[in-house]
Amino acid sequence: MPSEEPVPNRNSVSLPVICTIFFFSGFPALIYQLVWQRSLFAIYGINVESVTVVVTAFMLGLGLGSLAGGLVSRLKQLPLLVAFALIELGIGAYGYFSLRIFDAVGNATLGAGTLLTGALTFCLVLLPTLLMGATLPILVAHLVRHTGNVGRSVGLLYFVNTLGSAAACFAVALVLMRELGQQGVVTLAAGLNLLVATGAFLAGMSARGKVSVPEPTAAPEASPPARARFVKAAILVGLTGFISLSYEIIWFRVFSFGSGGNALAFALLLGSFLAGIAGGSLFARRFCTSDIAGRGLRALAAFVLWANVAGFLVAPLASWGAAFVPVPVLLPLVAVAAGMLGATFPLICHYGVTPDARAGSAMSYLYLANIVGSSAGSLLTGFVMMEHFSTPTITVALALVGFLLSAMVTRLADTDEKTRVNQTLLAGFAGVLVLAFSWPMFIGFWERLQYHSDVRKEYAFAHINENRSGIITTSPDGRIYGGGIYDGVFSVDLVHDRNMIVRPFAIAAFHDNPREVLMIGLSSGSWAQVVVNHPSVEKLTIIEINPGYLELIPQHPEVASLMANPKIEIVIDDGRRWLNRNPDRQFDAIVMNTTYHWRAHATNLLSVEFLGLLRAHLKPGGIALYNTTDSDRVQRTACLVFPHVVRVINNVVVSDSPLLPDRERWKRVLLEYRIDGKPVLDLSHEADRKVLDRTLAMIDDIVQPTPPRMGMEARSSILARTEGLLPVTDDNMGAEWDLRHD
Repeated sequence: MPSEEPVPNRNSVSLPVICTIFFFSGFPALIYQLVWQRSLFAIYGINVESVTVVVTAFMLGLGLGSLAGGLVSRLKQLPLLVAFALIELGIGAYGYFSLRIFDAVGNATLGAGTLLTGALTFCLVLLPTLLMGATLPILVAHLVRHTGNVGRSVGLLYFVNTLGSAAACFAVALVLMRELGQQGVVTLAAGLNLLVATGAFLAGMSARGKVSVPEPTAAPEASPPARARFVKAAILVGLTGFISLSYEIIWFRVFSFGSGGNALAFALLLGSFLAGIAGGSLFARRFCTSDIAGRGLRALAAFVLWANVAGFLVAPLASWGAAFVPVPVLLPLVAVAAGMLGATFPLICHYGVTPDARAGSAMSYLYLANIVGSSAGSLLTGFVMMEHFSTPTITVALALVGFLLSAMVTRLADTDEKTRVNQTLLAGFAGVLVLAFSWPMFIGFWERLQYHSDVRKEYAFAHINENRSGIITTSPDGRIYGGGIYDGVFSVDLVHDRNMIVRPFAIAAFHDNPREVLMIGLSSGSWAQVVVNHPSVEKLTIIEINPGYLELIPQHPEVASLMANPKIEIVIDDGRRWLNRNPDRQFDAIVMNTTYHWRAHATNLLSVEFLGLLRAHLKPGGIALYNTTDSDRVQRTACLVFPHVVRVINNVVVSDSPLLPDRERWKRVLLEYRIDGKPVLDLSHEADRKVLDRTLAMIDDIVQPTPPRMGMEARSSILARTEGLLPVTDDNMGAEWDLRHD
């Protein structure tokens, strides 16, 4: 019987060297993906359309790069490791200058529409992703020339490269982004590319010589024609890619919600996902034998079946586990499910690719099919299904599709009919169990993820709104949560102020006639209700990224009239992108009840760069009022950008003109205020008089500031109090990657 592991050619590079090179190749690749996505989102927005466009552009580039790598792998006169080294040099050179390129192109194309944005994004990432996608087929071709085994070659290389990518995710999340910032991280990645290129070049030159290509080991039993096997393999790898990416999208939604939208959530989940994929790829090598049509396909069917059992269980188990441990502790659930998914790729490649000189090229087509399937999963699940179906429903549907795929693979296996029937019945039984137990497993699903150990029956949500833009939940007492974190209260009551609604009322203290106002972020609509009913306001333009809030507002009487107010224009868009695309729009006041400064992408509305953009949209004498969520760094950043700043509780009012709060004007406007025809303050009531006096007394704090959480504070005092703190920039991203916050 022929050996399963052919002896390597004596001129070949040792496996440890190849594995080391490919491990460190995967590390910078994932660094670039995380940083570039972040940078492009800042330019083109973080609304679902922009996110979909950016992610799809990355995937398409990798897929096309795989084809290019397959073509290169067939060049007999070109040492493959030398070609690999040149590719790494190209990636590193582009990576080092990438952020400057993105900024230049972004500034030149600020008004681009969705289609043009997609084309620009694709062009920006095309060259580096082409190069990244080319590396796997090239090294597979190199390794197959020495081993004669496609599955084991793919499994080993996929393992080490993906493990390097997983390590990069954890390093970026826990250390690199916080310590180095975006440019520092890509500089490190470029340095790693240079080291990898040097190592690959030296290894390739040391192994020069004629390489023998072993003949493929013939299977003892008859097998389908190679072309038919390849077509089936392409379909299988596309379907597994679809399922895998769809699960990843679901899991990210679950873990991001459970962590309150923390910036680390995506990188940590992606790292766990990739670590699982790596482990599964390595484990699958033992099934890549000559009996691929029999033992190999039976193993593939089993991996697909149990991957979908585990994939289905991740979400409900994460929800139940959130009551006992922090959500990130549950990420091994993702790794286990992803591991079984990761085992499918080497097995399918081993089934569909002949181990000859064209192995790298053939594998590149399967990799492209996997990318196409993954892209379809991203588009269909993330962009379409999440708009119409709940997370539990999509999870059940994915599991059922996976069980059907397992049954299909079983029918392809070269085995007896009894085994086929038994494995098909097992897949059907798994589907029945999922349908039977899915409802009880998902009872209180979002409540447990949000409240963790504090969940009680009375905390059951009054409303849950799921769409492709996110998840909005409301409690019975009128609290609203966006993505699992507190987002406000449906209340405009200044007398019984439960949500510090006094803050938007403060506009009247700093601006004598705010006629045209811009609001970025709608949430409960409470701030919008206050602003639009200011006696001077003639038009309020609201930019909101999640249309789900518009469905909730009519259900709450405090804010229901907003939707019919003729002074309001609501635009569904990313706030920063809208400002970029409307450079000529200027306002008397801009208001933002900004989310917590440590949440993912919060920097996009708090950085020095954004405040410069905000400044350009203010009319002479205009003001901006926004929430700093008690961040000293955010408050200092405001003071370093604007010459005039006053803190109002945990908000700041900023302007290029002197800010002199007018007590008498504020009192007059407060007494003129009517919301839905009712006065905000009625001086015939003692409680209202006390509220008025207490509100106006806040102005006194500018001279003698109270503790930072209270009253008002002048710019000079803020600067003295925050001395030594770095401003928030697009590059350092404030506290987003720092668990300590500030």
